[in-house]
Order: sequence, then structure tokens, then C-alpha cells
Amino acid sequence: MAVQFAKRMESLNASEIREILKLTQSPDIISFAGGLPAPELFPVKEIEHVTATLMREQGPKVLQYATTEGYLPLREKIAARMNRKFHTKVVSDDILITTGSQQGLDFSGKIFLNEGDVVLCESPSYLGAINAFQAYGPKFVQIPTDDYGLVMEELDNILATTDKVKFIYVIPDFQNPTGRTWPMDRRRKFMEIINKYEIPVIEDNPYGELRFEGEIQPSLKSLDTKGLVVFLGTFSKTFCPGLRVGWVAADQKLLDKYITVKQGADLHSSTMSQCQIDKYMDLYDLDAHVVNLVELYRKRRDLTIKTMKEEFPDNVKFTNPEGGLFTWVELPENVNARDIFMKCIEQKVAFVPGGAFFPNGGHENTLRINYSNMPEDRIVEGLKRLGTVLKQNL
Repeated sequence: MAVQFAKRMESLNASEIREILKLTQSPDIISFAGGLPAPELFPVKEIEHVTATLMREQGPKVLQYATTEGYLPLREKIAARMNRKFHTKVVSDDILITTGSQQGLDFSGKIFLNEGDVVLCESPSYLGAINAFQAYGPKFVQIPTDDYGLVMEELDNILATTDKVKFIYVIPDFQNPTGRTWPMDRRRKFMEIINKYEIPVIEDNPYGELRFEGEIQPSLKSLDTKGLVVFLGTFSKTFCPGLRVGWVAADQKLLDKYITVKQGADLHSSTMSQCQIDKYMDLYDLDAHVVNLVELYRKRRDLTIKTMKEEFPDNVKFTNPEGGLFTWVELPENVNARDIFMKCIEQKVAFVPGGAFFPNGGHENTLRINYSNMPEDRIVEGLKRLGTVLKQNL
């Protein structure tokens, strides 16, 4: 009897970023490909102390099964941080702990999408979200963007003329892959349009606290008056990605669906990881840790932009993000970044070709650069190598 897979498997491909990262495992490769935090700032000693304290004080509890919603003290801290940082008005009952925010993306597809339904997204958009949603067979409609994010007039026109739209997925703060951030006037206009058509919003916010200049912007969730916004948060970019702790914040009518799906997926996220983060926030200052991240990433952003200006050809454009982990590069339209990538691998430097961030294809002249993970000397050397390849091929 031949093995037969579900039809949805026909549309699923391995993550392009994950496949690229396999090519960058050699220590002599300078990689700008992943969205990896700086490992030298992981609080290793503090986590060691936190874990020992947990084992001593409540070992059996943190090693036991727990509720699907997540560890209550941590949910209370998340709600308080969201309200303080992003101007929301959520409480612990509005929070579901997930195994990374990637799980929240997968759950969103499972909850909302039937085959043939429409997902709206920015153009370009986060590859991990595209992959998560594709499993459920939707069609993607890409909304044009400019230097300030989503073009609201285009969104209004698309919603007025498109059937079967189930939700819109957006990253308003330091978007992956472009690094762009929506100003407040666009956030308000966006919510006016959303309230007009009453469609759910998946607001992905992994980077919002990593702002290099100015004040953190109020989230879309803070402007939500109809309970339409599902906020996805994570500790992966502000603390430790290996703990795999994220969360969903939503009004109860939506959150109940996420809780039901979570029960079927894995019962609950790691009790140990949740308690480690909660105890860390009891014993140490997470805000101070984030300040250290911001200072380092600002320095690396500045060095990246400076070196790109010096080493890249004049006909290459790139963003100068106000925060987050990425800058977005546009090559001349006749250049394929995948070809450039293969030449760069020969020179021991890597990035992510940008075409993968467009669910309907095209835009192969783009690429994404991550500046958070490499130390300063390797940033400079890697961008010099990339610049040399660009000069030889443009």
C-alpha cells in the first residue's frame, strides 16, 4: 500500500531561510541570513541561578503538567508589560502562552482559514507567517507598501472588491523583512478601515521594544475598539529564543478559539520555560536587559548602514530602520538576488534572497540583511565581501 499524504502537503515547502541556514553552518561563513539575537547577551548565569532557585523552591510544580492558558503569574506580567509598553488595556485572562509566536501564526491559520479563503498581507511579508498560513490552502493578496508601511488607500480598495477575506496579517513595528515602521496616522487610518469592514487582524509584534530612536509606538491592539485585533508577542527577540515562549493577546471570543486549538496541539507550553522567565522577572530587571540589547543593536545597525553606504554600488537601495533586526536591500530590477547569493556563498558570506517574502512570487531583485547576530568586525568584513560581489555583477 502506497503512503498517501494529506492534500495540504502538496503546497508546503521547506522554509527557504532554514534551508539557507544549512549552508551557513560553517564557522568561516559570515551570515546575515538568520534573524538571530546576539548570543553574547543571553543571560546565561542568571538563568542558571533562576533554574536552581526554581528547582529548590518548587521543583515538582514546574516539572508537572499545567493549564493550557499558561502560568498565571507570567500572564499577569505580560499583560502589565503590554499595557505599559504598547498602551493596551489587557488583563491576564486575555493572554494565552504559546510555544513561540510562530505557534500563534499556525493557530491563526487553523482557526480562520478554509481552502480558497483570502489572507491579506504586506508586500513583502514575513516568510515564516507565509509558510504557516500556506498549510491551510489560502490565496494571498499582497497590499502595496511604501517607506512608511502599508498603503491605506490600497487596503481600502482591496477590501471593497475582494471576497472571502478571512484576516489581514501585519507587522507594524520594524517589519520583517523591510525594517519599516508605521507612523501613528497610518495606524489610526488602518483601524478605521478594519472597523469599517470588520475583519480580524493578526498583529505580529516581536520587535516593538527594540526601538533605537524615539518612543515605542502604541500597538494596533491599543486602538482596537471592536475586539478584532489578535496580538502576537514573544520573548524570543527580547530575552532567549531557545525557551520558545510567546503569547496571544485577544478578546475572549477570539482567545477561546486559540485555547481550544492549543489543547489539541500540545496541551500547554513548557511549564519550566514559563517559570524561568517569570522568576527572572522577579529577580532581575528585564527592562534593563532590553536596554542592553537596544544599545548593541543600534551600534550594529549604524555600522551596517555606514558600511553599506561605503561598499555597495550607488544603484543599490536599502532601508535605515529605527529598530528591529533587519535592513532591506533593493538591487536593479534586472538582477536576481538568488544568483548573487550563490556567488556570495563562494566568498563565505550569506543573506536571504528577498523573493521568498512575496507569497505570489516576483521581486527577485531584493534581499534581507540581519545585523543583530554578527560581531562588528565580521559585519564590516561580510559587507565588504558582499559589496565586492555586487560591484562585479551589477
